[in-house]
Amino acid sequence: MLLAELEIWHSRPIAPTRRVALGRAVLPVEPAPGFGGLLLGGIVAAHMGELEEDLAAELGHLLNDLEAGRRLPQPRLRHRFQLDRHGLARSRHRLVGEGDVLTFEFEGEGSPASQVLGAAYAAGQVDAAERRIVMAVVRRGTRWHGEVGPELIRYLSGTRGGSARAARAFADPGRWALLVLGFDAGSAPARADVQRRFRSLLRDAHPDHGGARDGAADRIADLAEARRILLSA
Repeated sequence: MLLAELEIWHSRPIAPTRRVALGRAVLPVEPAPGFGGLLLGGIVAAHMGELEEDLAAELGHLLNDLEAGRRLPQPRLRHRFQLDRHGLARSRHRLVGEGDVLTFEFEGEGSPASQVLGAAYAAGQVDAAERRIVMAVVRRGTRWHGEVGPELIRYLSGTRGGSARAARAFADPGRWALLVLGFDAGSAPARADVQRRFRSLLRDAHPDHGGARDGAADRIADLAEARRILLSA
């Protein structure tokens, strides 16, 4: 199931100029950062390791300008941003979900700078109400050092502990947290009820109290994350 998608158009390797443009964008960001924000952070994380050091430093300034909605002088990261896609090659990046599993799909041969730039400019086009949170995920992506996989999903989404959150959890963390702790979706339990339910389920999930050992760490981590979400709401 397609959750988010972004096309980045960029100069071909043999082209004498460096240009970048945006194409099709399916970037849901509500509630922020949404699947769209997660995809943008993933694109940045996947290409930062190959970005030249001086361009990485410049990227931080660009993200600040984009978040503030400032006018952007060109070029940035040695590429000129434009609307016209004529003569450019296409990279296509997707976030897909299958059951409870989220997966990045990155396709294209653009330079690391063009891919990072495309994600940054797409984040800058998000409505101001969600832009700050989306940019926080993009900045998190700039600090990633590792493989593209479940660990990256967990890192970008801010999930603490074991497993990466399910697709439904990232789309609506409040509802996910209620269901994990056994409350009705849409209810508003008191803090004391949340704590009481958490302690009860934690005891049941722990292997020392009869809980299954397989998956216990992930289950306990999900309970703790659900409690954190509800108590911080």
